[in-house]
Amino acid sequence: MNYTVSVGEAVAELDRFDALIDVRSPAEFAEDHIPGALNWPVLDDRERHDVGLLYATSPFEARKLGAALVARNIARHIEASAAGLPKTWRPLVYCWRGGQRSGSMHWFLGQIGFRSRQLVGGYKAYRAQVRDDLAAWPARFDWRVICGRTGSGKTRLLQALAAEGAQVLDLEALAAHRGSVLGALPDAPQPSQKAFDSALWSALRGLDASRPVFVESESRKIGRITVPDTLLAAMRGECASCVWIAMPEAARVELLLQDYGHFAADPEVFCRALDGLVELRGHARVDDWQRRARAGDWATVFAELMREHYDPGYERSLRGHFPALAKARTVELADGTAPALRAVARDLLDKP
Repeated sequence: MNYTVSVGEAVAELDRFDALIDVRSPAEFAEDHIPGALNWPVLDDRERHDVGLLYATSPFEARKLGAALVARNIARHIEASAAGLPKTWRPLVYCWRGGQRSGSMHWFLGQIGFRSRQLVGGYKAYRAQVRDDLAAWPARFDWRVICGRTGSGKTRLLQALAAEGAQVLDLEALAAHRGSVLGALPDAPQPSQKAFDSALWSALRGLDASRPVFVESESRKIGRITVPDTLLAAMRGECASCVWIAMPEAARVELLLQDYGHFAADPEVFCRALDGLVELRGHARVDDWQRRARAGDWATVFAELMREHYDPGYERSLRGHFPALAKARTVELADGTAPALRAVARDLLDKP
């Protein structure tokens, strides 16, 4: 019996496997993996390097060394993680190209009696599938694009919409970045581009094309992450619709003080980020903002950044990239509090 599956077959029944077992090294796994996979490396990073180095001079000796290391590592994984599993356990096992590493784990699991399956083509085939799907899937959906000035609560509104049962794609959450020069999160590094693509692929895979999807207006870059051109084209196309969120300036400043409050603990991080605005705003203006930040005058800094930097540039860019904005419905959001967000979310769902 053939216990291998193609990437198309695997994707079609991905949720029916009891586990996804990635046997690549921890570094390979950290860069990207199939969402939800467990890492059972048959070679760790150093072992993989050593075997590869030896293979360049003696393939036979490298295979001997690799076989011993793989067997020991598989034994440890089985003792640590498989002891209590039933015979009906059905994992999908994969490595880089569906070769010896996943083949070894798959063989051992099969010999025990588990219903193991090996992914043909491995991670490389999965990655090709992700690229193909990200090129095709965005055009399927009815996009409702949330637009508004910096600090107008767009991300919070997405979260409120999700809480009310709407379909939401939160690109900034997937990219672990708020999308501006100040947008790096204090406690979460950005994923690799491949990991972002996988997370986006998984999110799109879970959406229902018969229902609208709310998404925030985004630029092509979110920090160092690139949003796929096909998704941007669908969000900005004629079939998408826009909603403009209007919020009073004082409420916007208050929301920014909350969202970027972590800078108060280390103003120098904020000041270093502002260095990126020197080319656009000049040394004198940036120096003044940095001085005010070090003095703790955050409200003034954020208000001036909004008026002088973010609002003019953002609105020019937005109107250039989102033609549907000309016919956008305007919704007034009093502030960033939960009751106000919930009321607007319900209104958007009641009056699409």
